[in-house]
Amino acid sequence: MKKRDFSRKIIKMLSEKPAISLSEIEEKILNDKSTKYALNRSIKGLKDSGLIENIDSGQSKYAKLTKEGKKKAHSIKLECENAVISNTWDGFWRIIILDVEEDRKSEREAIRYLLKKAGFVSVKNSVWISMYPFEYLFTNIKNDLDLTTELMIIVTDKIDKKTEKEFLSLCLTKTE
Repeated sequence: MKKRDFSRKIIKMLSEKPAISLSEIEEKILNDKSTKYALNRSIKGLKDSGLIENIDSGQSKYAKLTKEGKKKAHSIKLECENAVISNTWDGFWRIIILDVEEDRKSEREAIRYLLKKAGFVSVKNSVWISMYPFEYLFTNIKNDLDLTTELMIIVTDKIDKKTEKEFLSLCLTKTE
């Protein structure tokens, strides 16, 4: 297994719990002793790149995702081929209004990247729309980054006919 594969598995595991002991990570990922070195290098690489942090409780060592690690976990979920996201429209529009200040520019750019990966279309600089149910993912991102009114998520089926026709045109050309 490649180091990158270990890193992705570790990030996915950590995204499911607040923290996991390093021994539990080893137990779940390792299948033989020869890969222990690669796993340890992956953990070190994730720590060095600021995606995870190690916590020492005195009895055990734990790893947990940082804010950057949580962003990466959301990105991995979007890239996953077997993600269970409906590709048929349920009649509801997902509208995200994004207004993150300049001093949080890296977070704003990361959210824009995730919006594009999720198939959202930019209507204006700060307004994004989609036909697909990714609002829960962005609700989690909003909570993880402690955003309040900087990221607003609207799910609606009530849009005037002319605007709906334009939105359909934008979204359908994006998916083709």
